[in-house]
Amino acid sequence: MEKNRFIFLPGSGFQVKKFLEGTHVEEKEILVIGSNSEGIAEIFIENKAKSVIIIVDDNDSLLRSRFLLSGNKKISVRMMEFPNTDFRDSTFDVIYAQASISKIERRKILKEISRIIKPEGILCAGEVVNLEKEVPLFIKNLRDNSGIHAPCTGELNDIYVNAGFNIISEEDLSHRLQNFYRENSALLKDNRDELTDQEKSYYKIILKKMSHESNAYLDLGGFKFMGFKMITGKKRQK
Repeated sequence: MEKNRFIFLPGSGFQVKKFLEGTHVEEKEILVIGSNSEGIAEIFIENKAKSVIIIVDDNDSLLRSRFLLSGNKKISVRMMEFPNTDFRDSTFDVIYAQASISKIERRKILKEISRIIKPEGILCAGEVVNLEKEVPLFIKNLRDNSGIHAPCTGELNDIYVNAGFNIISEEDLSHRLQNFYRENSALLKDNRDELTDQEKSYYKIILKKMSHESNAYLDLGGFKFMGFKMITGKKRQK
């Protein structure tokens, strides 16, 4: 088992795999937004990215990511507010987000992404979406507890176009959510003997959160209402 290859995010490793099928990242400066993205950052480095910066918005995620990536000089982790980063204009060639910007402040985050990405830079985002206009109360409660704001799947493209991006590709990854909740937990258990005690402690926190979400998604029928969509866009030149 390779270190840091658990991707505890909707879309698991499938989103980054699909993205790399259509996008070359060699010598690119990449920003990855969101917690639990260590494995994604390592995959970009293995595909010859020049550098990768991960930004997280809480101290626990900062400490966990820095520990898991210790010794990798091409990847750095910083704590910032997603709608208000410290980066200069037009800093990044690629910005990647996987289930990390599905928040009420999404439009502000996309405005910030548009500022810090280079002209014709590439944005890849995986977003939690509603499959139906009306969702049951347990889904609303689950999203409120996780700070998720989910538009209907048909509305998502307009949000990104209005933020200044031309859509290159889109893919419905809703079917991967069931695999995400089932497989990652099993994968960790199968490989737990190869983890250090500190790694086990870090992953235990994530699994506790996943357990609650998976009960709602798998056992209560959340899969009928909650989906996941990947969008890749290119910043329009003004």
